[in-house]
Amino acid sequence: MAPLANWSENFEFEATSVEQPSSMEQLQEVVASATMAKAIGTRHSFNRSADSPGGTLIDCSELGLEMSVAADSQTATIPARWSYSKTVAELEARGLALKNLGSLPHISVAGATATATHGSGDTNQILSAEIAGVELVDAAGEIRTAEANSADLPALAVGLGAFGIFTRITLDVQPSYFVQQDYYRNTPWETFIDNFDEIMASAYSVNFHTKFDVPNVTGIWRKHRLPSAKAIEVPDELWGMHKVQGQLEAGKHTTLHEPGPWSERLAHFIPGGAPSAGGDELQSEYFVDRRHSIDALNALRAMGDQIDPHLHGSEIRTVAADDIWLSPAYKRETLSIGFTWKKHIDEVHALLTPIEEALAPFEPRPHWGKLFDFGRADLAARFPKLDDFLVVVDRYDPNGKFNNPYLQRLRP
Repeated sequence: MAPLANWSENFEFEATSVEQPSSMEQLQEVVASATMAKAIGTRHSFNRSADSPGGTLIDCSELGLEMSVAADSQTATIPARWSYSKTVAELEARGLALKNLGSLPHISVAGATATATHGSGDTNQILSAEIAGVELVDAAGEIRTAEANSADLPALAVGLGAFGIFTRITLDVQPSYFVQQDYYRNTPWETFIDNFDEIMASAYSVNFHTKFDVPNVTGIWRKHRLPSAKAIEVPDELWGMHKVQGQLEAGKHTTLHEPGPWSERLAHFIPGGAPSAGGDELQSEYFVDRRHSIDALNALRAMGDQIDPHLHGSEIRTVAADDIWLSPAYKRETLSIGFTWKKHIDEVHALLTPIEEALAPFEPRPHWGKLFDFGRADLAARFPKLDDFLVVVDRYDPNGKFNNPYLQRLRP
């Protein structure tokens, strides 16, 4: 097999083969006969969570599965391999919507939910919280399902690829709606800190972008959910910030100021453009209890002179609490602090431990698809259902077919 890299090309997969079954029966045969296996999707993880050293990567893009919508239009079942851009387009065409989206729509639904990817908003949970059921092929090649009332779903919803090859995911949906987004620049850090809760509650989805060793927060994205396509008036100045009057980068970012379907506004980036830093990047992200937001941000500002030389920018968001076992927002209202790093591989890895130590008083939890240094002890302390999660993993995959070094560090 020719070398296959992840999206940012900071590592190459160590699997020795890639299979692309064209039917569910073929998929079952491939999984049953594999010694070690993992699903491969959009390859957007920055760590080896989706790798299968010496094993088989399974690409489900040719299975020919389609979307189906429940008779009451409250759920939609999609191929797990679909990207969010494909999913939202198909839902919008049927007059349906998801509650929230992440920053970029290029990622697969299976991969994003497996690693606890999220959007923003005081009342919005991680994307996995929209899962109402899953279908997967287990280690024996058998098809298994878990519905909304399944005792296993809180483990499966952020599953880290540990349970099998997800083939279909059922999502809660709702009627389509409109969103208007506006972007504000350059509020002093002190103003932002003094008005933090008010700012973060000022729209349906609010996130801000910045560096740390700077006097001003770079920009704040405010997305309003609307009942119609009629625009709302927003101030030209808020909390010392000035609204961007035109658009952001053409061919990359979604449209500002003009209301549009949720499917064209909730994500920051358009499907046809290169998202984020276009792959010339690394990423890490930590989640702290919302009540520690200011102290956590100030701890990072205190080491901003170490962080900023290696940083494209930081995206900071709020996330509502949930009951998903390996969710970074499990049982607590949460602040997420994301780092989009320059591809300074050695320097970034050297910074992870100091950042984790600076945030330690606030019990940070990592984004599962990004870079972090936490070992078993820290993860067990931060995720109280980790051992329960592993019990369910062993029931689905008793011989460790979907295991890898990434998952192994979760175990005692």
